[in-house]
Amino acid sequence: MKYEEWLGIWLENYIKPSVKVRTYERYALIINKHISTDIGKCEIAELSALVLQNFITKLLENGNCKTGNGLSANSVNAVISVLQSSLQMAHMIGVANEYTADKIKRPKISERPIECFSMKEQKQIEQAVLNGKKDKLYGILLCLYSGLRIGELIALQWSDIDFVKGILTVSKSCHDGKDGLIIDEPKTANSRRLIPLPKQLLPILKGIKKKSDSSFVVSSNGRFVSVRSYQRSFELLLKRLNIPHKGFHSLRHTFATRAIECGMDVKTLSEILGHKNPTVTLNRYTHSLMEHKQDMMNKLGKLL
Repeated sequence: MKYEEWLGIWLENYIKPSVKVRTYERYALIINKHISTDIGKCEIAELSALVLQNFITKLLENGNCKTGNGLSANSVNAVISVLQSSLQMAHMIGVANEYTADKIKRPKISERPIECFSMKEQKQIEQAVLNGKKDKLYGILLCLYSGLRIGELIALQWSDIDFVKGILTVSKSCHDGKDGLIIDEPKTANSRRLIPLPKQLLPILKGIKKKSDSSFVVSSNGRFVSVRSYQRSFELLLKRLNIPHKGFHSLRHTFATRAIECGMDVKTLSEILGHKNPTVTLNRYTHSLMEHKQDMMNKLGKLL
């Protein structure tokens, strides 16, 4: 059996029924863009450890379909995951006589530096939102004070906010699909969480809700907005304020950094962010934690 034929069977029968739509779409894209066009025509029996490793080396050198440059380590590791999962299943059910994909050497992933906005930049963004006329941009303010991911923000509905208790419930996320917005389960089980909101934010949100004609917190003309459209609105806001470009996720990093600066403990911050455990939070924001500790020590030193 040719590998691309098996990939189609694997994708429809073993992946589609068991994963989120977004995961299925990502696997299908990886197969169509990178695997089928190269080793897809090979017989499964021909996919030796060396053939697979040569394929990975080519991706690292010139696997980017748009630029001709190498794919990032993250992208290549995603391809490897598809190779290993599909070939392991092929071996388990007898389609392949042996399983060699476990011998693939993965490229080393370097952690992306955490980008967050300075206090000055944050205040600029907040003032622009508060003084502006676009109610949908208040979602940016909400992210700065809750640490929501963009998918969680776009999927958020007014029924998810308890204005009496001041608590926001994260129970779903979303992403842009071929036929519009797809609302799905949160990123992980830990992503289901309750977030206490600053009391200063509640009257602002109440005011937006009174004017809103949508069940979604972020909306435009009564309709929800797409993830990409909202990212674009954020990019344009930064450009207008002459603030250097940073991704939307930097709002989440900014919330975490400010929380640490205000003295929030790592366990509490981890729960609010929806991390698997405090170690993830600790590793991700080590720099901010060290700066906070240094600041505390300097204040302590003034007592000398």
